[in-house]
Amino acid sequence: MRTIEESRKGIAVVVDEDGHLIGTLTDGDIRRALLMGLALSEPVQTLLDCKQAGPYPTPITASAGTSREGLIELMAANSVQQLPLLDEQNRVVDLVRLRDLVIGTTTPLQAVIMAGGYGRRMAELTTNLPKPMLPIGDSPLLELIIKQLRNTGIHRVNLATHFQPEKITDYFGNGERLDVEINYVREDEPLGTAGVLSLMPTPDEPLLVINGDILTNVDFESMFSYHQEHQADLTVAVRKYEMQVPYGIIENDEWRVSGLQEKPLFEFLVNAGIYLLSPSAFAFVPSGQHFDMTDLIQILIKAGKTVACFPVHEYWLDIGRPADYSKAQQDVKDGKLN
Repeated sequence: MRTIEESRKGIAVVVDEDGHLIGTLTDGDIRRALLMGLALSEPVQTLLDCKQAGPYPTPITASAGTSREGLIELMAANSVQQLPLLDEQNRVVDLVRLRDLVIGTTTPLQAVIMAGGYGRRMAELTTNLPKPMLPIGDSPLLELIIKQLRNTGIHRVNLATHFQPEKITDYFGNGERLDVEINYVREDEPLGTAGVLSLMPTPDEPLLVINGDILTNVDFESMFSYHQEHQADLTVAVRKYEMQVPYGIIENDEWRVSGLQEKPLFEFLVNAGIYLLSPSAFAFVPSGQHFDMTDLIQILIKAGKTVACFPVHEYWLDIGRPADYSKAQQDVKDGKLN
């Protein structure tokens, strides 16, 4: 994971002591392994073994000296974003990315940030201020989210507003100050986390939707690649949540006690409030009705559409209550968001 993050290429190339290619691991490979229950302490070889059951058991490679056009064609044919280049002895001599070969390539994503809620659980903190405008360090929470999107290459940002929208529009304007293009989607009545999408034209490319009270280091570019790999209609970011039951759990067979678990620990995947929607998903969003992302997920599943889950192992915090806000302040001070 550290190798992938530091190289900024989205892939780790595994070689032996002589530089011969053994395999490759992408960000998506690691996240799929997490969904299988593997721990981050597992050896790399375990992950490579898991790939044998996937769509690419053998790495897609090219010979050193392959033309630029040949590399682009090979990547397009195999739906990959990176290619290790090998010499005649199967040694890795270089690594190329599609975005480096195609001049002017940028992420096609645009984003919607849900910034219209009342934030009632924050008590007096949001009486006269939209929750996404609460200051975290030197900037509003919403500004931190926008800067993160921009740094990923997302420069088209839609802000869904309802409660005291002028405090958001007056602060951000058209987004030029932050080097983004901001469009405002005004909800006269709250339409839910998915209903507001009916106020927007159906995009030609996937759309990233994020709640306006999420503080996170999630790699949106990796999420987009994951979404493409699974050809999903919708991808939902998920976070592992653990719950310790403080009592002994009795198991029964009618009136007879059949077992006992003493203070068991249960693990769940919870909705992290970040979504990627393909244009195909927009046909399932009703016009002008209150409609949440959870409703959309259920409808897509019933319709036989592909809904993927993207596990978040990076820093993530849902600022839902005053205690979360205090934690966010301390986490930013401690540099956890960097």
